[in-house]
Amino acid sequence: MHFIVKLFPEITIKSPPVRKRFIKQLRDNLRSQLVQVDTGIKVERDWEKIEVLAPGNDELLSARISDVLARTPGIANFVRVQPFPLGDMHDVFEKTLSVWGPLLEGKTFCVRAKRTGSHEFSSIDVERYVGGGLNQHSGAKGVKLKNPDVVVKIEIRDDNLYVIEEQTPGLGGFPIGSQEGVLSLISGGFDSTVASYLMIKRGIRTHYCFFNLGGRAHELGVKEVAFFLWNKYGSSHPVKFVSVPFEGVISEILQNVDNSYMGVVLKRMMLRAASKVAAELDIQALVTGEAVAQVSSQTLPNLAAIDAVTDTLVLRPLIVMDKGDIIDISRAIGTEDFAASMPEYCGVISVKPTTKAKMDKVLAAEAKFDFDVLEQAISTRKTQFIQDVVADLEATVVKVDVVADASASVVIDIRHPNEEELRPLRLANVEVQKIPFFSLNTRFAGLDPSRQYLLYCDKGVMSQLHAEHLKDAGHPNVGVYRPEQQAAGCTLAP
Repeated sequence: MHFIVKLFPEITIKSPPVRKRFIKQLRDNLRSQLVQVDTGIKVERDWEKIEVLAPGNDELLSARISDVLARTPGIANFVRVQPFPLGDMHDVFEKTLSVWGPLLEGKTFCVRAKRTGSHEFSSIDVERYVGGGLNQHSGAKGVKLKNPDVVVKIEIRDDNLYVIEEQTPGLGGFPIGSQEGVLSLISGGFDSTVASYLMIKRGIRTHYCFFNLGGRAHELGVKEVAFFLWNKYGSSHPVKFVSVPFEGVISEILQNVDNSYMGVVLKRMMLRAASKVAAELDIQALVTGEAVAQVSSQTLPNLAAIDAVTDTLVLRPLIVMDKGDIIDISRAIGTEDFAASMPEYCGVISVKPTTKAKMDKVLAAEAKFDFDVLEQAISTRKTQFIQDVVADLEATVVKVDVVADASASVVIDIRHPNEEELRPLRLANVEVQKIPFFSLNTRFAGLDPSRQYLLYCDKGVMSQLHAEHLKDAGHPNVGVYRPEQQAAGCTLAP
């Protein structure tokens, strides 16, 4: 089998030394991935293209090679070809007929030829001669130059003829390793996964930083999608996954920071932590999935206030993209299902979040924050190579019971006090306790271990995550209360 890989056009316009370096990097990336498919595969390069040569003609092997080529950054398109030594035009026709003759039965077609080198004939001469020959000596329905059923493509390079069997679009972008690395702040949703993918596609080795706001299930979900992105699009280079425990930071913000500034302060704390992690990993830039005005913390004044906390370069590849376009990319790259099922776990919920943060107020809010809590979170982070997260993903996640009948249990309302005050939970003949989620881990151990507790929140996300976390920590007497809408005996006051 023989494949010809065409370079992403932006590579071909680089200066000669840069172009040479990019092509060599792409060749090395393909070698590292294709050797895992078959050790007999050879990858060779020249100034214009990369050629992949594989033993035999096994269709399964061909499909596996095509899969690698289709998801490797730096490739505009690639073709599977039948190579021949170049003869005269009749010889070109006969070799093209041997490949395409049976496939033209009952179909209209045209011939498209590309030619490089010095020859006695032009590309148009080849198209006319080969096209006429195929029309006479095959079962084709006829030649049709516009919108034919089949386009027969051939390439002539100096003394070589390549009859193209199949052409496939590539990913585009630059080869991974041709640019410096970044640290992507990933939450597992649509935005952060697409932002990470776009950096990979641009040839950037993308490491991952996850801020755990509470819950093993969420962390495992984020590890799963991060591993998927790396394994599919960036596995030619090892990257790291960093998990920073941020529950304490959330608790500190919720208790000491003014409500309207909680979101901005949280993002600033994340950038502070991510900047330190990046510096220790010798990474010069951070990546986020923020887009202008998508949420309150992403207005221009708020983004400016957030960025002011660090000197590290912050890249936002989605900054002016529409949500629908982001979701379309997510669907195309295979992360839509991950993102759609990922909990939207927001650690702070402001009733009236500011959209025009003032630096004096930001600094005043942070003056009440105990920065030892942030330093503790950074110092207790866990860093591992992305390959090693597989062990975590294969471990059994603790399951919790989700029930609609709370009559024999104590229900713990874990919502933020502001949410609880706006819509208090009222249950007939059921004890309801109020323990905000940011205090749950410390206070649950003091509850009566002989009783069964069911956690409650509006959407069931936080309650599920915290119940799994508590059960994983050794508390078997916990579950989730998720009443059916309009359930008898359960009302939320307006």
